Amino acid sequence: MRVLVIAEYEGSTIRPGSRSAIGFARSVAEQAGGQVEVLLVGHEIDEVVQDAARYAPVLIAQHAALANPVADRYAKVIAQTVTQRNIDLLVAASTTYAKDIVGRAAGLLGGAMASDVIGHQWTDGQLIMQRPMYAGAVVASVRLTQQPYIVTIRASAYEAAEPAATGHSCEALAIDDSALPDHIHYKRIEAKTSQRPDVTEARVVVSGGRGIKNSADYEQLIGGLADVLAGATGSSRALVDAGITPNELQVGQTGKIVAPELYIAVGISG
Repeated sequence: MRVLVIAEYEGSTIRPGSRSAIGFARSVAEQAGGQVEVLLVGHEIDEVVQDAARYAPVLIAQHAALANPVADRYAKVIAQTVTQRNIDLLVAASTTYAKDIVGRAAGLLGGAMASDVIGHQWTDGQLIMQRPMYAGAVVASVRLTQQPYIVTIRASAYEAAEPAATGHSCEALAIDDSALPDHIHYKRIEAKTSQRPDVTEARVVVSGGRGIKNSADYEQLIGGLADVLAGATGSSRALVDAGITPNELQVGQTGKIVAPELYIAVGISG
């Protein structure tokens, strides 16, 4: 089985969620007698490539036309790579990036997809995966029946891969920018810099709800406790709607899905 991991990165390193995706990919490949590769897409990403090469062989899709992560171009590159290299299983962390880009790539590939996977095992030579459904009310066991398989995993459900003692090989892919779609135009990204982990990747999440009355209280109570526990901060929809917290902190059925080892809810009903 040939497994390809789509790696997200921030700065000069791949994100913890992608390391968890590599951990999942390694486990599947080891039991299937396969191999794992990592795909990096972007521009001027040499430092990221060096970091990713500590975990697996790296395929590099680098071009000025790929400087910004727009879904139509990135999905086209991913789909072409999967097809050209006969990939059996495409893996990514379950993030907004994956929902936007990997989902589109899955549509181009026409394979079968399982999202938010939180566990797996091999049964009679078949890969069986567990994923929550109905807002987590049930956990379904699913088997994909059409290749290529496309899987996104919850980062906090899998241990992050550890780097190897020596670096792996790196291979640059040829990019024909004239063949890339140009239906989406990148404008800007708006995000606040934070030293706290991303709420979808954190092992500890402290979340605040309607009981928090203002931003100062949220930062003191929720942020303060999260910092003591080296965790991430989350928020209910009520605080987002009130303008107390930004949308990227919202967790739950209408926000980000989290699966930490410890979740602390403060002032949240239900």
